[in-house]
Amino acid sequence: MKIRLIAVAALLPLAACGQSSHRQEDAQPSQPATSALSPAMSFEDVPDQPNAPAIPAQLTWEVNLDRLGFSSGVLDGKATRFDEMALRGFQAARGLPQTGRLDAASQAAIEAGAIPAFRSVRIPEGFAKGPFVPDLPNETAKQAGRPFLGYRNLMEALAERFHTTPETIVALNGPQARIGAGAVLRVPNVPEADANAPGLEERGWNVTLGALGVAANQPEAEKLVVSKSEGLLRAYDGAGKLIAQFPVTTGSEHDPLPIGSWKVLGVSRNPDFHYNPKLFWDVADSKPDQLLKPGPNGPVGVVWIDLSKEHYGIHGTNEPASIGRTESHGCVRLTNWDAARLAQMVKSGVAVEFER
Repeated sequence: MKIRLIAVAALLPLAACGQSSHRQEDAQPSQPATSALSPAMSFEDVPDQPNAPAIPAQLTWEVNLDRLGFSSGVLDGKATRFDEMALRGFQAARGLPQTGRLDAASQAAIEAGAIPAFRSVRIPEGFAKGPFVPDLPNETAKQAGRPFLGYRNLMEALAERFHTTPETIVALNGPQARIGAGAVLRVPNVPEADANAPGLEERGWNVTLGALGVAANQPEAEKLVVSKSEGLLRAYDGAGKLIAQFPVTTGSEHDPLPIGSWKVLGVSRNPDFHYNPKLFWDVADSKPDQLLKPGPNGPVGVVWIDLSKEHYGIHGTNEPASIGRTESHGCVRLTNWDAARLAQMVKSGVAVEFER
C-alpha cells in the first residue's frame, strides 16, 4: 500500500507501502473525533434471551482461542483453515502435538480457563448514538475532507466491538432482533476493556481499545514472524516462546511480501493517511493527493506499525472479513482488533522476519 503516514506523539520516520520515508517535521497531527466512543460506553451483561437461536459449537473454541491470543480472524462459528491454524498455534504455545484438531489434551488445556461462547448484553445509549458516517464513500480518494472515518452504522460498530460480522450477530439473534439503544443482543463473548486503564492517551487510543474490546495490557513481544504461505503473523517473547498468532494478508503479484529480516521503527495509533495516487499501480495518476483523517474505516484502520524495510508496515483494515482471503497492496494487514492488540505488544527495535 503506497502511502505516507503523519507521525503522532513522537515524530517517527513513518514509511509506507511504496513511498520513501521521511520525517514530518512540520506536520501537525490531526485529532480524531474521540467523542465517537466514550470510555463509559461499556456493555451491561443481562440474562440470556428465551428461545434464542442455537450457538455454533465452533464459536466456543474461536472465542476462547481469540481471548488467549490465537486469532482466527472474525468470530463467526464457521470452521475454516484459520480455526485450524489458531488451534495449531495454541498447541505449539502449550507444548502439545500440533495436530490442528481438538484432541483431548488440547480441549483440556482450553477448558482450564474457558469462558462461555457468548454474552447477552444491553446496547448502551451512548454507543448507539455514534456518531456514525452513513454516507462514507468506499473509494479512498472520496473520503478526504471527512473529520473522522468512523463506522457507517451501529451494526458495523457492534461487529468490530465483538470481533465478528453483522451476519453473525443476525444469526445469533434472529432476523427480527432489534438493533438500537437499550436492545438486548447475543454477541461473541469478547469482554469489556478498561478504556480508562493507564497507558497511551494519544489521539484517543484508550477509547479505541475500548471500542475494539482490546485490553491495554498485553504480553511483550521481542520478535514477529510473518509467513507468506500460511498467511499468519506469529509473536514471540524474549525466550522464544510463541505468545500470539494472527491471520494476515501479505501482498500481491504487484506488491509481493519482501522476504527478509527487518525491525519495528515505531507505532502510530489512529494514524492519518496521505493518499498519493501516483504511488498506487491500480489508481490513475491524474487523481489529486489527499490527506485522510483517522478512523477504523480508514485505509490502514486504527494502527500503523512502521518497519525498517522502506515502504512497508503492518496495519489494520476497514474490511476485517477479507483478512487472509484477498490481496493487499504489499503491506501486512490484520483485523483492527488484532492490529490494536499487536500494537500493545511491540515497540521500536522488535525484530520482524518475513518468510515464504
